[in-house]
Amino acid sequence: MQARKKYVLLGLCTCCWLLLFYWGGLQERLLGFLARHRNEVPRPWPDWLDRALLPAYVEPGKLEGSGGVGESPQQRRQAWASIYKDSRCRMETCFDFGRCRGRDGFRVYMYPPEKGERVSESYRKILASVAESRYYTADPREACLFVLGIDTLDRDQLSAQFVSNVDERIRGYPLWNDGRNHVIFNLYSGTWPNYTEDLGFNVGQAILAKASPNTEHFRPGFDVSIPLFSKDHPQKGGERGWLLRNSVPPRRKYLLMFKGKRYLTGIGSDTRNALHHIHNGKDIVSLTTCRHGKDWEKHKDTRCDHDNQEYERFDYRELLQNSTFCLVPRGRRLGSFRFLESLQAACIPVLLSNGWELPFSDVIQWNQAVIEGDERLLLQVPSTVRAVGIDRVLALRQRTQMLWDAYFSSVDKIVLTTLEIIKDRVYAHISRNKLMWNALPGGLLVLPEYSTHLAHYPFYYLNLGVSTGQEFTAVIHATSPLVSQSQPIMKLLQVVSKSKYCSQIIIVWNSEKPPPQRSKWPPMPVPLIVTDGRRKVSTSSRFLPHAAIETEAVLSLDEDTVLLTSEVNFAFLVWRGFPERIVGYPPRSHFWDPVKKLWGYTSKWTNEYSVVLTGAAFYHRYYHHLFSHYLAPSLRALVDRTSNCEDILMNFLVSSVTHLPPIKVAQRKQYKELPGPQSTNMAPWANPEHFNQRQECVDTFASWFGYMPLVHSQLRLDPVLFKDHVSVLRKKYKDLERA
Repeated sequence: MQARKKYVLLGLCTCCWLLLFYWGGLQERLLGFLARHRNEVPRPWPDWLDRALLPAYVEPGKLEGSGGVGESPQQRRQAWASIYKDSRCRMETCFDFGRCRGRDGFRVYMYPPEKGERVSESYRKILASVAESRYYTADPREACLFVLGIDTLDRDQLSAQFVSNVDERIRGYPLWNDGRNHVIFNLYSGTWPNYTEDLGFNVGQAILAKASPNTEHFRPGFDVSIPLFSKDHPQKGGERGWLLRNSVPPRRKYLLMFKGKRYLTGIGSDTRNALHHIHNGKDIVSLTTCRHGKDWEKHKDTRCDHDNQEYERFDYRELLQNSTFCLVPRGRRLGSFRFLESLQAACIPVLLSNGWELPFSDVIQWNQAVIEGDERLLLQVPSTVRAVGIDRVLALRQRTQMLWDAYFSSVDKIVLTTLEIIKDRVYAHISRNKLMWNALPGGLLVLPEYSTHLAHYPFYYLNLGVSTGQEFTAVIHATSPLVSQSQPIMKLLQVVSKSKYCSQIIIVWNSEKPPPQRSKWPPMPVPLIVTDGRRKVSTSSRFLPHAAIETEAVLSLDEDTVLLTSEVNFAFLVWRGFPERIVGYPPRSHFWDPVKKLWGYTSKWTNEYSVVLTGAAFYHRYYHHLFSHYLAPSLRALVDRTSNCEDILMNFLVSSVTHLPPIKVAQRKQYKELPGPQSTNMAPWANPEHFNQRQECVDTFASWFGYMPLVHSQLRLDPVLFKDHVSVLRKKYKDLERA
């Protein structure tokens, strides 16, 4: 009995000693781990309790930034400083604002590529976007900003697109000036095996518009982070987002997905090699393949064959369409093609790329569209996304679509967003605020030269709870000489001026003959303004942002339009409910011709329409400003050259802003577009070329926008009791029924 007690006591002592040894060693290791990382600034992520479990799968020390293997943060900073001597540049210290204060304002000059210059397809698209922008100038003396003609997108020395001797060549530019007021576009930097941010030449004081920048090296308020996009990314327009309707519940078949390459060695391999730990094959699908590169079989591990087999079981596009969340882990560099693909698919991006300065981070509030994770806490991702509520999921998905459509769907939008961000810095006193950048229709369609107040733009009225003004300005487009008091324009003036909502009437006189004296016009209860007849005749001048227009609402009229005052009043009240749209009478439509593979135009009266002619329509005066300053001069030149299509172009513009159709309102049965005082043969619609020109305009406009912005609708709004069999005395718009 005594011997047994001795053995039991000895065994207990041995166990206590082993426990103390084990836990003491573990505590020392934990303290050492914390000491190594006490100076790190963690990414915003929940404070989970089981962080200590993760090092068994990923070594956090290998996930820092994008520097070389084994480099400390201090070594990386020293290497960066030796390459970029102006790493502390800010707009106030490294930008010449004086070049942007002349009468030319913000103009961009693009160095012409040298003869025989190698230019990649992606950089050719960037240069084309700059050349077609409203800021482009061919005169460097007018320029505020300069874009290199040398292709600097791919600075990987192992790439076939790599351009050598950049340093020597840019120093030969007479206007280089150590890079001041220059912007350098870059998608890929560094090379195997380190993939540093070295571009291989001294950027001096130039602004870097760079993909995958590290927050450690990014110069806030100076550089611009751009997205990584493929060579197949469209030049213009781009495919629309995949969220066609707000389905409820918004969750999809798969909760979380990833499908992509797995790197066996080098930078970025640790994160992707750990992704298999969260794969369950049910609602979480995380698939990787190591079948890429020439010698992948030399380095393949025991998981490769199984991973490659599992990888082929799922279609990537199908996963995108049917997943609520998409993992976006870092690649060799911090950025990944998966980012834009997820945004387009309305698959909420879950970012695993510590230190990545997100694209256009100066202006975009990314916490409203993505979930930023921590590479060191991969195992917590499933529980995190499961905790996101349905209402939050829907809000995130809606924001991905807004951002995709506004800034990322084409190279054109990426380049213009970059230029607009720099412009906002140059003209900070009239720059856009965060809401303008992060709410529909997006910053590119909000021109701060018009106003810096949100309440002055029609598409913010609903969010701000702002009511529209209670008066309108009529703008009449006149092209015929005034020879008789019985001309349709005289009757039109009387009809419009009788409206209790009419504030003033402006006649845009586009006749070659000078306008008649004021005494020739009939007396009216509202002010009448006639433009100077000596100015150059221009069809698009009806949409100039006339300073005389004081009201938000504009009633655009042709001189021969026939309306009743009650029709005008009713249309105005409808417009007040839809101030961001065109509201009017004569409808038209577009269609796709599969034989000619062109967009067509039809004037047939059907139940469906996509255009409301501006010969009798209401819209917000801001669209005058957009028409004159946003659209390409070539489009307005086409309108002026043909004296046609300006109404179609305005519909294209408004629909591109709203993504909504115009609104057709009720009209009398006998309504007709009557010809002017000229003979019928002289009327525009009597010319056989008139309709052909409009057909061509529709296709030309669609080509410039990069897609077809017009939207079909079958909605028509009528007054209450419009056709009810009740006493006429009870009807507010009783004149609309009279034959």
